[in-house]
Amino acid sequence: MASYDAVFVGSGVNALAGAALLAQDGWSVCVLEREERLGGCLFTSDDLTLPGFTHEVLASWHPLWTGGAAYAELKDALDARGLEYLNTDLPTGTAFPDGTAAFVWTSLEGNAAELDRFADGDGAAWAAFFERFMANADLAFGILGTELWSGAGLSLGRTALRRFGRRGLLEFAGQTLVTCRDWVTQTFRSPEAHGLLAPWVLHTGLGPDQAASGFMTQVIAAALQLGGMPVPRGGGRVLVDGLAGIVRDAGGEVRTGADVERVLVAGGRATGVRLVGGETISAGRAVVASVTPTQLYGRLLATVDVPEPVRAATERFRYGRAEMQIHLALDAPPAWAGGRASELARSPIVHVTPGLDGVSRAVNEAERGLLPAEPTIVCGQPCALDASRAPEGKSILWIQLQELPAGPVRGDAAGEVDVGDGTWTEELREAYADRIVARLGQAITNLDSATLKRVVLSPAEIEALNCNLVGGDIYGGSCALDQNLLWRPFAETPGHRTPVDALWLVGASTHPGPGLGGGSGYLVAKELTKPPLPRRVLARLPGRS
Repeated sequence: MASYDAVFVGSGVNALAGAALLAQDGWSVCVLEREERLGGCLFTSDDLTLPGFTHEVLASWHPLWTGGAAYAELKDALDARGLEYLNTDLPTGTAFPDGTAAFVWTSLEGNAAELDRFADGDGAAWAAFFERFMANADLAFGILGTELWSGAGLSLGRTALRRFGRRGLLEFAGQTLVTCRDWVTQTFRSPEAHGLLAPWVLHTGLGPDQAASGFMTQVIAAALQLGGMPVPRGGGRVLVDGLAGIVRDAGGEVRTGADVERVLVAGGRATGVRLVGGETISAGRAVVASVTPTQLYGRLLATVDVPEPVRAATERFRYGRAEMQIHLALDAPPAWAGGRASELARSPIVHVTPGLDGVSRAVNEAERGLLPAEPTIVCGQPCALDASRAPEGKSILWIQLQELPAGPVRGDAAGEVDVGDGTWTEELREAYADRIVARLGQAITNLDSATLKRVVLSPAEIEALNCNLVGGDIYGGSCALDQNLLWRPFAETPGHRTPVDALWLVGASTHPGPGLGGGSGYLVAKELTKPPLPRRVLARLPGRS
C-alpha cells in the first residue's frame, strides 16, 4: 500500500495549489485525478477546433489567481517552471446594441474619464467608491480570503469592530448584502455604467438582484482596476503543469486515470482512499477532496460515516444555473462595429448586453427554466493578450453563456426554438448557438465570413467533462445567501472541515466560492501546516520571535 502524508482527490486549481503548498512545506503528497488530464476546469486543447488553434475549453482568465495568496507563495517556483503572465490596461468592456461601448481601465484616472463620458459626476463617483473600498480593502478581501469559521475569522471580525464600532460594523455588514442593482443605480447615473458592471456578477454565480451581488460587484470592479485581466502565455496548462511539477519535484505523485471510489475511515478519522479496481492509498495526516458536497457525502463516504443532519443537508444542496461554451476559430481578428472598435478589439473580455435590465431579465428567464431571449454574451478574446493561441493573422473567440436553465429546458423565452422534451440534444444546442452567434455578428461585422470552425458545448456536455459541474453549473452549487460565505456549502458543515477527522473539502462548493483563485486550497494548506496551539501561544510571548 502506497502511503503519503496527504492524498488529494481531484486536480482542480484548489487541489493542485494546496498540494503544491504542502509539498513545499515538506509533506509527501499524492494527487489523484479520475480523468486522463489534470486541471479540472483548467483544460487547454490544441485540437478542439482546428490544428494551430489553442482553446481554453472552460476556465480561461486568471485575475483571481494572480491576485491571490496561493500564487504569491508559489510564484517563484512557477516562474522557474515557465509560467509567464500577459496583461493589459484595458481588461474589460461592454458592447451595447446601439453601437456604444464602455470600458474598465487599470487606472483611476482612466476609469473616471471613461464614466464621465456618459454622465457628469460618474467619474467622481467611481473615484469616491474606490477610495472608500480601499480604505477597508483588508476587510473586503479578508472576507474572501479567510477561513470564516476559525480563529482567523474571529480576528477579522474583531478588527472590523475596533475600526467601526458596533453600529458601524452593523452598517458595514449590511452593505455586504446589498444587491448589484441597488449599488450601481445608487452610485452611478448612467445606464452605461450600470451595464458595464452588472454582467460581472454572473462570474460569481449570482444575478444582479441577489443578496451580496453588490458587494461582489465592488470587489470585482476594484480588482479589475488593480490587477487587469492576466492570462498565462500558452494557456492554463502551463499553470497546471507548473503546480504538478512542484509536487513531483518534491517527491510526490500526481496521477491521472485514478478514480477514487471511497474515502477510507477508521475510528472517525480519514485514513486513505480506495480506487476503482481496489488499490488503496494511505494518508497519514489528511485526505483533501476537491469535489462537490454531493460527491463527497453521497458517493465517496460510506453511509455510516455521514451524520444524518449532513446527509439531509446534502440532499437539500442546490446547484445553480447552467452554462454553455462556444469556441470559434477565426480566419482574421474580430472586426468590431461602432466608434470604439479599436478598444473593443484589444479588450480580453467584452460583455454584449442591453445593460442591467437585460442581465436581470436573462437571469430570471433562466431560473424559470427558459432559454433567455437575449442572454449576456461573454465574448473572450484570448488573442488580444496572447497571440500564440492562433496562427499568425488568425484568431479565436471564447464565448460563455452563464444564464441557462439548471434543469430540463421548459421553453424558449423568444418563442423561436423548439426545445422538445427539454433535453440538451445536438439540435437544441446548435439552434440556440445559432441565435447567439447571429446576435454577436451584429457587433462583430466579419464574424460570419471569418469563422473557420465552431464547437459548442451544451450544459450536458460540460457536465460530461467534469462530474463536479452538475447540470452544467460551473460554480459548484447555487451561490444564494444560504449557500454562500459563512454558510458555504451549507450550515451543517460550513467551511472546509468535515464531520470526519482529517478529511477536508475544497473547491468551488466551499468558501470563498467559485473562481480561479485557489483560495480554498490555500486555506486548507495553511490550516494543515499551522503550528500546534502551544507553539503559537509561545511565539507571541515577549522576547520570542
